[in-house]
Amino acid sequence: MWKTFFKVTFKILFLLALLGVLTLLLPRLITGLYAHSRTYTPDEVPARRVAIVFGAGLWRDGSPTPVLRDRVARAAELYFAGRVERLLFSGDNRFADYNEPAAMRAYALELGLPDEAIVLDYAGRRTYDTCYRAREIFQVDEAILITQAFHLPRALYICNQLGLPSIGVNADLRTYRQRSMLYWSGRELLATLTALWDVHVSRPVPVLGDPEPIFP
Repeated sequence: MWKTFFKVTFKILFLLALLGVLTLLLPRLITGLYAHSRTYTPDEVPARRVAIVFGAGLWRDGSPTPVLRDRVARAAELYFAGRVERLLFSGDNRFADYNEPAAMRAYALELGLPDEAIVLDYAGRRTYDTCYRAREIFQVDEAILITQAFHLPRALYICNQLGLPSIGVNADLRTYRQRSMLYWSGRELLATLTALWDVHVSRPVPVLGDPEPIFP
């Protein structure tokens, strides 16, 4: 009797574990397939008036992390190639000593970008918020999204599903540490599941305000 009980329990637990894994992997598969035809190389990407650059963390001294530096550098590359006219730097600035957009702007200026080509979004706390605000606050009607390959499928899916037609270019300009890549990839599993819930079910409204159109 106990032997049968343990067998049945094991099968139930195995099926639950399998269901949990599929629940996490399926959203990544969906967004990956969705993003495939919308992802371009820097040389092939069609021109758009605006590129959106997502925040990616700061060091303790307030300077951009390597991931964030690469995103800004890729954006600068597209600007100098004439692919975009304005760069929307969107990041977190909830705390006085943490200002992603300002750090992105400072690094962009170091790369030679003109200040008039830069627009800052201080309330891009999540990818969802950035896409939502780009459409509602900055009135962007189409965009190039710039971020690393591990994040690009989710960003493309969210922006397009929120009514902001977008294509993407990855910002993988260096080889990142394997430990970091494993962490980011694992984090994306849960983040992508949350993204599908946000765009299809809960539809949360981020911090908004008066419109600030990039092109009045």
